[in-house]
Amino acid sequence: VQLQASGGGLVQAGGSLRLSCVASTRTVRTYASGWFRQAPGKEREFVAAVSWSGGTTNYADSVKGRFTIARGNAKNTVYLHMNDLKSEDTAVYYCAADPDAGPVSAERVRDEYDYWGQGTQVTVSS
Repeated sequence: VQLQASGGGLVQAGGSLRLSCVASTRTVRTYASGWFRQAPGKEREFVAAVSWSGGTTNYADSVKGRFTIARGNAKNTVYLHMNDLKSEDTAVYYCAADPDAGPVSAERVRDEYDYWGQGTQVTVSS
């Protein structure tokens, strides 16, 4: 399974971006999906996750109310809608897939995810 993340860029504080993650196979329809991010000098941290059924979502406290994770109609695509961006959101964003998740599982733990995309840079200027 290969994951391709895109949609990053430079945006002013308060602005919005939409990240996309496309999987190479429709097998991921039964995988939970997550977004993580890594800022310079920091560890990779959880941002958001969605169950493969789409019915369960999970968010880091720092993005709750501003970010929305959603599965696309094709089920091999996952989006991260980011609103009201702040300078502290600046990071490389990675999408990931968890093949062992149940239909309502949306894990926050990085080690649960077996497949990772290459990352897309998000830079928020203040």
